[in-house]
Amino acid sequence: MTTPAGRLAPSPTGGLHPGHARTFLLAWLSARQQGAPLWLRIEDIDTTRCRPEFIPGIVEDLDWLGLKHDGKPLIQTSRLEAHRAALETLQSLEMAYPCTCSRADIARAASAPHALDPVVSYPGTCSGRSFHDAKSLTKPFCWRFRMPTVLPEHHELAKQSSFADSHTGDPIIWRADRPNQPGGPAYHLAVVVDDAFQSVGEIVRGADLLGATPIHRALQNALELPAPRYAHVPLMTDHLGRRLAKRDGAAKLSALRASGVPAETLIGQLAVSAGLLAKPEPVRPADLVGTLDWTML
Repeated sequence: MTTPAGRLAPSPTGGLHPGHARTFLLAWLSARQQGAPLWLRIEDIDTTRCRPEFIPGIVEDLDWLGLKHDGKPLIQTSRLEAHRAALETLQSLEMAYPCTCSRADIARAASAPHALDPVVSYPGTCSGRSFHDAKSLTKPFCWRFRMPTVLPEHHELAKQSSFADSHTGDPIIWRADRPNQPGGPAYHLAVVVDDAFQSVGEIVRGADLLGATPIHRALQNALELPAPRYAHVPLMTDHLGRRLAKRDGAAKLSALRASGVPAETLIGQLAVSAGLLAKPEPVRPADLVGTLDWTML
């Protein structure tokens, strides 16, 4: 039996912070404990936020931490033909439909109780359309995936369970072509297609993506792709209990490195945060191989 490959999949929207480092450390340890390959994929399909100049810094951060990956990094935008082929498969199955709704349209269509929610579910306004209806549309349209009524199960390694069955209606899988912004694959479609391409059998990511897992499992089923096992790990927070995020100015690994913080010191702190060590001590990732137990997270 082939050992399932793992992956690191950062987006080049800025520098990595310790929250990324802890998740990547756990992914690295899980792969190494199983003797599995670990791939690096740069997820750069969000052309409005991703910048190629951030990619070298990501690679440097991972090298500094000692989280070596196998093979050459895969740049996600090099896979656009495969993403398009997957969209065409879903269109042929009538599992993708064109949607002309704007964000404002969706917010207006939401019922009153949901209108106050930070994330408004798509109400299915355009779900009655067929793939062929796209030819007659005069407004810009995206493509949405028609979610099944019964959601497929997934194998969860870590103990996270909140929002396991949550999603926000039929998700966008292909962005609309607009005058100032070309369309292209959305996250949900690209990540599923590329995980299968790289034979990824284990996905370690933050608990904030747990709600996306039913979408990914449904897409895997529709495209007849293998189903990986998942580990959604708790997010790191600051002293006020807020999750670390690039947009909120979380400390970057590059800043820690420039200030002289040894990588081994940071790895030790991350290991304590993840429950791999009882107290902080300088360690390398290789020193922690064998300490990861998903049943304890």
